[in-house]
Amino acid sequence: MQPIIDRPIRWGILATGGIAISFVEDLLAVPGAEAFAVASRREESARAFAGRHGIAHAYGSWQELAADPEVDVVYVATPHAAHHAATALLLEAGKAVLCEKPFTLNSGQAAELVALARKREVFLMEAMWTYLDPTVRRITELVADGAIGEVRSVQAEFGFTAQEDPTHRLWDPAAGGGALLDLGVYPVAFAQLLLGAPESVQAWARLTELGVDANTGILLGHPGGATALLSCSLDVQCGQRASVQGSAGRIEIDRDFFHPAGFTLHRDGAEPEVFTGPAKAGHGYGLEAAEVMRCLRAGETESPLVPLDSTLSVMRTLDAVRERIGVRYPGE
Repeated sequence: MQPIIDRPIRWGILATGGIAISFVEDLLAVPGAEAFAVASRREESARAFAGRHGIAHAYGSWQELAADPEVDVVYVATPHAAHHAATALLLEAGKAVLCEKPFTLNSGQAAELVALARKREVFLMEAMWTYLDPTVRRITELVADGAIGEVRSVQAEFGFTAQEDPTHRLWDPAAGGGALLDLGVYPVAFAQLLLGAPESVQAWARLTELGVDANTGILLGHPGGATALLSCSLDVQCGQRASVQGSAGRIEIDRDFFHPAGFTLHRDGAEPEVFTGPAKAGHGYGLEAAEVMRCLRAGETESPLVPLDSTLSVMRTLDAVRERIGVRYPGE
């Protein structure tokens, strides 16, 4: 892949929903980024989106966006179930891709996309903003430096209450509905950032009549006896808290662990240290765009901060959780 050095990087946006709106609003504030084109399955949606955000080109099909020779990279903002098809189309066309999380419905689909990107030598990254968040990165640095000793346990929760509605994507098996893919990907990714891939996976869940998980608890066993106790829910409003516990202290995140405002470091025998992260710019998606652009300017096909192997590892864990709780999506 040839580096893009001496001009703005031209972004395409695939889909026009709420997360695409937030991404574009942040993208407009990223130096050197140009919101160049948008595509939807309905041309009127694409034109309306383009008009609201000052985007020059609007397409009524994914294929048109993939075929535009002036588009450098595409942000895939479709619902989960369309990630694989959209990303494969773009990679085949030679487009760099930032794909929203969860990366795909399952690890098999994820492995296909990673193999395709590597074969075509095209950039691909999951939009896992947690791995790019400067406060989370500070936590990983402290852990790596031994601030709390050897990590023995990670706990994280993510949940909110949602009215059960079989017509909404959150509750639709065909759309990859349920708490796990929408919310559980965050605590699993956070735990694996600190502990790596688990050796064992246990899980329990309340399933809806349509067979998606509404409330799920996960216990991961890691090498050396470390554990991760995680939960995700559409049944209860959680605090979005997380804790990293080590042999010589712990780190507590009181709110929004996936992009926290700060955290408290408790070292054994010392007073607590409160860390406040930098002020968040926009919705937080600019971090993703900036890392993609850094990679494209450097000629890199994978991000070292959001590596594809980590994405695959998280997807394998999510598959194992679904196997334990008995969730399968149509076509699997």
